[in-house]
Amino acid sequence: GSSDSEGREDEYPVHAVKVSGYWMDVHEVTNAEFRKFVRATGYITTAERTPQWSELAKQLPPGTPKPPDSLLVAGALVFTPTAYPVSLNDASQWWQWVKGADWKHPEGPGSNIKGRDQYPVVQISWYDADAYARWAGKRLPAEAEWEYAARGGYKNKSFSWGDEDIEKGRPKANTWQGHFPNSNSDWDGYKGLAPVKSYPSNGYGLYDMAGNVWEWCSDWYNANYYKSLTGKTTVNPKGALSSYDPMEPTIPKRITRGGSFMCNAAYCKGYRVSSRMKTSPDS
Repeated sequence: GSSDSEGREDEYPVHAVKVSGYWMDVHEVTNAEFRKFVRATGYITTAERTPQWSELAKQLPPGTPKPPDSLLVAGALVFTPTAYPVSLNDASQWWQWVKGADWKHPEGPGSNIKGRDQYPVVQISWYDADAYARWAGKRLPAEAEWEYAARGGYKNKSFSWGDEDIEKGRPKANTWQGHFPNSNSDWDGYKGLAPVKSYPSNGYGLYDMAGNVWEWCSDWYNANYYKSLTGKTTVNPKGALSSYDPMEPTIPKRITRGGSFMCNAAYCKGYRVSSRMKTSPDS
């Protein structure tokens, strides 16, 4: 949880959570690593599958009419910077649904990952990440495990490197500098994704625990999770700590952590160690 004044409401209060020993990969899963998994198993990612209306309808208001079958095509959301400043209240202005976008074609059919073996794999749903982890003999971390690892040994600090502002000193993570979403100065060396291990590791020797790409956790999102805890809580090393709250008026979502190259101080401080994000598991 957050120990500073910049957190969102769902980051409070700070709470003591006990975790057993566990391992964490040194860096984000790369295209090369995910390719090995796909070649070994023949796995087809969510973005490569034709959407099923029966599943989509569960995420939409009751009574939403079924779209034409011609619109139910495999694809994914692609970040598309705007040409000019826009209101930050409508994310659809910089996200575009692109037919044929998937992990091998991150920006759409005309793109590829040639020469990007050491870049983090993207266009990966929670289901894809979970499948990869199981194949690799691993598992997705619980949210508390992820945060403990991201802190790198620091206590009560805002970032995995301490409290120094993201844009002071040398570049510490791959984030967005400038005016989001139309102008990125690439002060940190990259306008988009960066290869893993492009920035210094934290105190535990882990890379990109802030910025670059969001990372899936095993947990369901619960906005009131921290508020519902009392005393010290122990995380189950084989499963998620928090659970979905059926009283929430939204569809169940999984936790993502760490922020991405799109996180900007004026819009999304997701690179803070306590910042929580939630996303539908098929996103």
